[in-house]
Amino acid sequence: MFIEIEVKLGIIVHGYDNENKEIEEVINETNFTKKIVSIERIQSISEKYILVKSSHNRIMYWEYKGTMEEFKQKLLKIDIKIA
Repeated sequence: MFIEIEVKLGIIVHGYDNENKEIEEVINETNFTKKIVSIERIQSISEKYILVKSSHNRIMYWEYKGTMEEFKQKLLKIDIKIA
């Protein structure tokens, strides 16, 4: 299943260092981009970011357009269960 969202890249986590701290690359995109994303890539949703799986065992934090409640309603509309 897929969902259409408007996002901009916030942070890429490239892995972990010897002290188990995330190796982060902060991206400062100014414009939102419309994407059609597989639901299976989404790990979590916060007030500001969607945490998604990426290639090469990386994760990314995408800033999304709208509110968390609006995003929740989009998920419910496509029958994604939220407890």
